Amino acid sequence: MEEIKAVGRGCMVNVTESRAYYSDICCKLTSWDWLADVPADALQTDLVEVHFKNTRKGIYQNVNHLKLRKGDIVAVEASPGHDIGIVTLTGELVLKRLRANHTDPSKTEFRKIYRVAKPADLEKWREAIALEHDTMLRARRIAADLGLNMKIGDVEYQGDKTKAIFYYIADERVDFRELIKVLAEEFRVRIEMRQIGARQEAGRIGGIGTCGRELCCASWMNHFVSVSTSAAKYQELSLNPLKLAGQCGKLKCCLNYELDVYLDAQKNFPRSDVVLETMEGRYYHQKTDIFKRVMWYSADPHSPVNLVPVPVERVLEIQEMNRRGEKPDRLTDGQVSREGKKEESFDFENVVGQDSLTRFDNKKNRKKKKKNRGRNKRRGNPNRKD
Repeated sequence: MEEIKAVGRGCMVNVTESRAYYSDICCKLTSWDWLADVPADALQTDLVEVHFKNTRKGIYQNVNHLKLRKGDIVAVEASPGHDIGIVTLTGELVLKRLRANHTDPSKTEFRKIYRVAKPADLEKWREAIALEHDTMLRARRIAADLGLNMKIGDVEYQGDKTKAIFYYIADERVDFRELIKVLAEEFRVRIEMRQIGARQEAGRIGGIGTCGRELCCASWMNHFVSVSTSAAKYQELSLNPLKLAGQCGKLKCCLNYELDVYLDAQKNFPRSDVVLETMEGRYYHQKTDIFKRVMWYSADPHSPVNLVPVPVERVLEIQEMNRRGEKPDRLTDGQVSREGKKEESFDFENVVGQDSLTRFDNKKNRKKKKKNRGRNKRRGNPNRKD
């Protein structure tokens, strides 16, 4: 009878066959092998992507020409000793990953893959994983006792239990030399302190974003690009910190996803800080619908009341007239749009017919009245009303 044990980090190990099975659902930064059905002879390379805890990955060289596939647990070179990781990519996709990271394989020295993990390696690996949570809690107490202004967010043991990586966040520079001495005496392992940012911590912890999907930094994002509030301004978003901030407390990375599209759409837009002069009065810009190419103006510069939608072409025309010292009679003239139609109303339209919250209740009431009328007729009183 097969014996299946959970190792952690997305792996289930068949103890009877000494075989590990990889689960995409449990691992962060999963990789989809979309070249899996391509013959291996056409995609020869000795480079393999190996995944460790959370978002830590690395490219290693298969010097022993082992027949590896996605999900294999391997022992790889480390400093010192060896580490245990999970194979996530092989073949041509590894080269594509390197090209995406602007890494030249011919000029880079990669660490080696020693062997497929043996049962003894897996057992020691499971023991190391079991120590990580308690080690993190004890390390936090030690750092607090030393008065260090830092937060230890995660601990990762090396596969052979000879080294532990402590991931921490700190706003200022921290002198943790004394902390390393205390941790080495406490846990009897080699200590490595690695500082990470708030975005990296969110990726390592994981979670669900406001969009309802898994965090991008935990599921697929490898590199973090700086995000500024100007990205929200260009997309006409409300500058509300609670809505623009992600779980890491920083601006959401997805603010950059469509930024180039918005910038391209606004290339020929007029300046929004220019006041439009008409015979009716002065109009001030309030907001812009970029993809409908409509700018909304109001006669009150401080309050968006009585908004008037004006096409971009009309705004450009009025600004040109104002530069010549002329003023149009009205802000809008009902001109024909680019599609050859008259300017339509920009109010809400009930397309699906679901604007009434009581539409179902009304139908039920009508059915009830019909039943009552049928009962009255059967009783011989057709003129009776409820």
